[in-house]
Amino acid sequence: MTNRLNRLFRLAAWVLAPALLLSIAASAWAASVSADDSTPAAEITVGVLDSDPVAIACDENVTPIDSSATPIPAQSPATVYTLTADSAASYTAQEQLAGKGANTAVGSTNTIIGTIYFDGDGNPMACSRVDVDMRTLVSDESRRDKYLRGSTLQTDTYPVATFVVTSVNGLDGALQDGQETTFYLVGNLTMHGQTRQARWEVTATLDGDNLTGQAATEFDMADYNITEPKVGPVLSVDSTIQLEIDVVATKG
Repeated sequence: MTNRLNRLFRLAAWVLAPALLLSIAASAWAASVSADDSTPAAEITVGVLDSDPVAIACDENVTPIDSSATPIPAQSPATVYTLTADSAASYTAQEQLAGKGANTAVGSTNTIIGTIYFDGDGNPMACSRVDVDMRTLVSDESRRDKYLRGSTLQTDTYPVATFVVTSVNGLDGALQDGQETTFYLVGNLTMHGQTRQARWEVTATLDGDNLTGQAATEFDMADYNITEPKVGPVLSVDSTIQLEIDVVATKG
């Protein structure tokens, strides 16, 4: 009797094992397909967008840097923040230098003005604007600065870079006092005589009458018809340039 039971158990195992293995394999394959087919979370692109500049209705009344006018929203803002002299704009470029190799070049300026508008619900508004005097950008190498001003950026002809906000992304509500918030500003970025739509990632903190934060984006030199600078020991420059604005603004 015992031998017969043993033979039956071995027969059952021989018959069922392949089916069990196939079932396990099928489950693993299904799990793999499910994982591969899962849709990743949408990513927000920062930088120059593949879209035309947006025409927005802004009244102009004030003349800041080099006779470019500050746009005022057609809808009157509830609150206005103005950038102070502590604000700064900078670029970061990756370059290859003869005899040194990879190098990070950073140039900055405090010659920056701007106005940020908020509506009655505490949301940033279109027509907010920042102007940067490109003639005053300074790095750690005067030869680089001179070449950028004269040949690359041609600042005698195009002295100012301007960003005008056209829309806001990723902001669920008004900025909360004392709370750091990250969102995105989309708008018309004008440099070197060219205007492109660009998205900036912004991290901002409201503290009573003060607004501080940082905005960052990037562009390709070809987007603005900028020729790659090659001077002195500079062998090449990566075509993607990072831009950053340190915002220090006060209400009123």
